[in-house]
Amino acid sequence: MCRGQETFKHRLEDVRDKELENLIVDDKHGIIYCYIPKDEPYPDPVSISPDLVHLPNTLPLLNSFPRPEMKAKLKHYTKFLYVRDPFLRLISAYRNKFRQHNEYFYQQYGRHILRLYANQPDPPQSVDEANASGMRVSFQNFIQYLLDPLTERKEPFEPHWRQMHRQCHPCLIKYDFVGHQETLQQDTSQLLKILMLQDDIQFPPSYENMTTPAFLLDWFSAVPLEDRRKLYELYEEDFRMFGYKRPRELLDG
Repeated sequence: MCRGQETFKHRLEDVRDKELENLIVDDKHGIIYCYIPKDEPYPDPVSISPDLVHLPNTLPLLNSFPRPEMKAKLKHYTKFLYVRDPFLRLISAYRNKFRQHNEYFYQQYGRHILRLYANQPDPPQSVDEANASGMRVSFQNFIQYLLDPLTERKEPFEPHWRQMHRQCHPCLIKYDFVGHQETLQQDTSQLLKILMLQDDIQFPPSYENMTTPAFLLDWFSAVPLEDRRKLYELYEEDFRMFGYKRPRELLDG
């Protein structure tokens, strides 16, 4: 995927510090972890209360170090990330940010989406008022927002729906391990062995993955076929780069 592709970043010099904000450094164990919001069934690392963190100081981000030190850490540390089916990730982001009570996302994105794609010129001022009136951003509205070229021109995608490769730069960083959300328990057991931490860390159990093609079809049933195909094009690099099959049941009509 990376060979000969100029659209991907291949050198650290081509990446701004802001683009490295997802890389967490653990100097004690020589580890760099690229987190991709939202890592269900566990919370985003940045949302964990400092009181729950056992280390005396929070782990630094890679972009807090000088460039020569960044290069040295990227060369010598063990680097890993976890990925998820891109469409399931979008469903998760929608459910968490627009179906649950989330005032911030309603103000920053929900009202804008309702105005542009739900024919609501004056949406309620708060998420409580919107819920009371039965006015919600639909999944189809959310997909319309993602597909609108003006969304990306206005500002980069919000991290919860930004493409995974744009957050972790797999053509720049030679990851030692790429885990999948769908096989989280097995992959994490293997990762802890690679890091030689299997005796020090007890990974909490996750819920069973009940995702089926019917689950995807149910969520995308109201999304027109043409929009589904455009959405796949938008996230195609993530599908191909991280080993996810093209969802034919959604795209072939």
